[in-house]
Amino acid sequence: MLSLSDAAPNLWVGEDVVLGSGLRLGVNVVLHDGTVLEDGVTVQDGAVLGKRAVLAPRSSASDVPRPPLVVGAGATICTGAVIFEGASIGAGAIIGDQAHVREGASIGPRSVIGRGSAVGADVRIGADVRVQTNAWLTNHTVVEDDVFVGPGVVTMNDDTMARLEPDAPLRGPVLRRACRVGGGVLLTPGVEVGEEAFLCAGAVVTHDVPARGVVMGVPGRVTGTVPDAQLLGG
Repeated sequence: MLSLSDAAPNLWVGEDVVLGSGLRLGVNVVLHDGTVLEDGVTVQDGAVLGKRAVLAPRSSASDVPRPPLVVGAGATICTGAVIFEGASIGAGAIIGDQAHVREGASIGPRSVIGRGSAVGADVRIGADVRVQTNAWLTNHTVVEDDVFVGPGVVTMNDDTMARLEPDAPLRGPVLRRACRVGGGVLLTPGVEVGEEAFLCAGAVVTHDVPARGVVMGVPGRVTGTVPDAQLLGG
């Protein structure tokens, strides 16, 4: 049950919402039941936090109860973003305008999710990750610390396009520490991209990529090795 609050203009707040100190809340914000905003959080106009997922009858996603959404200290939720219950937003993270973060997703400290990007259910994103505009990180994707994901990147988790056997798991890609994924790259289900690898713009990645591998083309192929001078901290 939502009720109108006088803490910000047209702020609607559910039951058991926890508000820290030093918050900055915009106009027309909605905080659903149980949402936790830690100290210093900014929530811009029209953001919806703690939304419950509506699942199709044939959805493979679990409909079990989720814990409350927690937004860490100093994080910023930008205009029109929607974040579902059961998600976790790390301290100092930024969720861009019109971004969409599904239930069970975790986003690490200081990471940035770009405008219009979508993070699927139970995705795990580490610290200091940069996800650019209009990227799609599908359910069960793993993104380790310091990864760069370019604009328009698409990840997939089902080779059969919704015709898996009932007990078959979805397999999101795994992006290891400090790898870089160029604009428009497509990653097929279950592929693993090694540490410090570099995927050139537009590549279609159908096989695992070794650490420091440079991949380009359709289908993607390893064409070289990231030089020492380009390694993180190198």
